[in-house]
Amino acid sequence: MIDDAALALPRSDALGRFSLTGRFLMGRGRERLSIEEQRILEDAVQTVKDFPARQHLVRRGERLEQSMLLVDGYITRYMDDREGYRQLVSVHVPGDFVDLHGFPTGRLDHDIGTLGPVKVALYDHQTLTAITDRHPHLTRVLWFSTLLDAAMHREWIFRLGRLGADGRLAHFFCELNARLTMVGLAQAGRFELPLTQPDLAEACGLTGVHVNRVLRDLRERNLLVFRNGHVEILDLTGLAAVAEFESDYLYSDMGNWATAVPQV
Repeated sequence: MIDDAALALPRSDALGRFSLTGRFLMGRGRERLSIEEQRILEDAVQTVKDFPARQHLVRRGERLEQSMLLVDGYITRYMDDREGYRQLVSVHVPGDFVDLHGFPTGRLDHDIGTLGPVKVALYDHQTLTAITDRHPHLTRVLWFSTLLDAAMHREWIFRLGRLGADGRLAHFFCELNARLTMVGLAQAGRFELPLTQPDLAEACGLTGVHVNRVLRDLRERNLLVFRNGHVEILDLTGLAAVAEFESDYLYSDMGNWATAVPQV
């Protein structure tokens, strides 16, 4: 039983108290953790590393002995076909465990690379084994993080399979706005995003020309402006309507650590 007096709310002080894991608690935490449990996650970090933009971090099939928590910046999971064409299969924001699924599997079925400069906290798999063996509550928290990734993957499949070009891009921006709001990196629909139009094309299954055309259309409809790595959502309700976006798959209303996402 966890003593209520030992509990802390992540939105109030997690980032100030835990510089490496604070945004994980804010963006992925759906259960209240004791200060001791939060400290275990913070102290378990083996090392912290910085990487430049556009660098490969993990290759498909590579054996893994560590998993990385994204502290700052943006990372993508991606897959290339035989002709070298790329599909971004996820975009990770600060607070995301980028390859936690590689802890039980020992390898990945995709590549991982940076989009902009990043800082990551590395967890040795032996340490994660010790945590999951000794702390069942923390195990559930880590498990939930991978379940949330799976929910986002399902939503991305829907986006690519059922939405038109404008809906795909609109949904992409709506999701990032919601996720970044939860970790304190988006305010009133404004956030930094170091992606290029070719990146957006690879994330949304479109051509670069088509992305340019849709971005211009969204701007002319006073829904969104994306320029020089900066996003400004002008009309969230209108953009969400184009995207058929509902944030329930992010489970932001779940548990005592629920964090508000923009309502549309």
